[in-house]
Amino acid sequence: MTVVALTGLILFASFAGSNGCHFPAIYNLGDGNSDTGGVSVIYGPVPPPNGVTFFHNPAGRWGDGRLIIDFIAEKLRLPYLSAYLDSIGTSFHHGANFAMSGATIELSIINGRLISAGFNQISLTNELGQFEQFKNRTIAVYNKEKTACGRVKLPRPKDFSRALYTMDVGQDDIYYRLTTMGVEQALASVPDLAQNASVAILRLYKAGARTFWIHNTGPIGCLPILVGMFNKTLQTDQVGCIKPFNEVAQEFNKQLKDKVSQLRTQLPDTAITYVDIYSAKYSMFKNPKHFGFVDSLGQCTFNGTTCSNPSEHITWDGIHYTEAANRWVANLTLDGSLCDPPLPITKACLKHPS
Repeated sequence: MTVVALTGLILFASFAGSNGCHFPAIYNLGDGNSDTGGVSVIYGPVPPPNGVTFFHNPAGRWGDGRLIIDFIAEKLRLPYLSAYLDSIGTSFHHGANFAMSGATIELSIINGRLISAGFNQISLTNELGQFEQFKNRTIAVYNKEKTACGRVKLPRPKDFSRALYTMDVGQDDIYYRLTTMGVEQALASVPDLAQNASVAILRLYKAGARTFWIHNTGPIGCLPILVGMFNKTLQTDQVGCIKPFNEVAQEFNKQLKDKVSQLRTQLPDTAITYVDIYSAKYSMFKNPKHFGFVDSLGQCTFNGTTCSNPSEHITWDGIHYTEAANRWVANLTLDGSLCDPPLPITKACLKHPS
């Protein structure tokens, strides 16, 4: 056994008890599927009726309530993650959220086409830079501050290697290419997107991350906004989703899974879980009544009107999911049944074979 592998096993053993893992913090990177307030800081508050179901006010999230990342925090008995950019009354003791609505894997600030299409200037690369700065400054301030009171809102330096690192990104890259370039060019971009996602994981590893929970991308062809735009011109499946759009998402997921597998071999002291968000979400579109939804491809908010019961719908606004749908996705994935390896999130720190 190599020294690196032995060190990794000691690390895992140090915070994996008989009942699973103890994660002191979560650090999340991604797009609007997991943004808990980052975009609100830069571009202004998310407006009502967002947040109506759970928070009863807009809470920086696109949707009526909690996101998957919120249910992850609940499952791990940690507070909801604050956006890294939100400095008002914020505690980062149990982690931080670097996700931004509209964020892409691609460097959108370099590619002006993405910005002009409505995506923001934050890319996954920017989020990684923010995390690295956050970690370095946290350690410097923590070590300088000698009182418990001064350290209470800061993560402990040793917790960075013990935290869970989550990532959910790629949907906006694929959305942009499908709607502006077409299926063929979107498909051609998949290898670069999967490679850049892999590079991001490796960069987190070099910054000290050791346990990863990596979401694939959902069935983009089932988003009502895209179904409404393309169902007359492109092939649909038995549900009514745009079939070639979902095929692009599936190809990205296949290549992302391959990259994750390669990283497990390359980084033997890590635990990397690949989470099949696509299957969880598609199951709701395919059999909505089983999950308590009234239809597959409807949405709660449309043309300024809001439905009376968001929990009856899968999507909130045609792009983002309702709290009810996010809860189902969490229920279907956090137990490990749609994960590789098939371990629940409470045991995600356990080392597994590549």
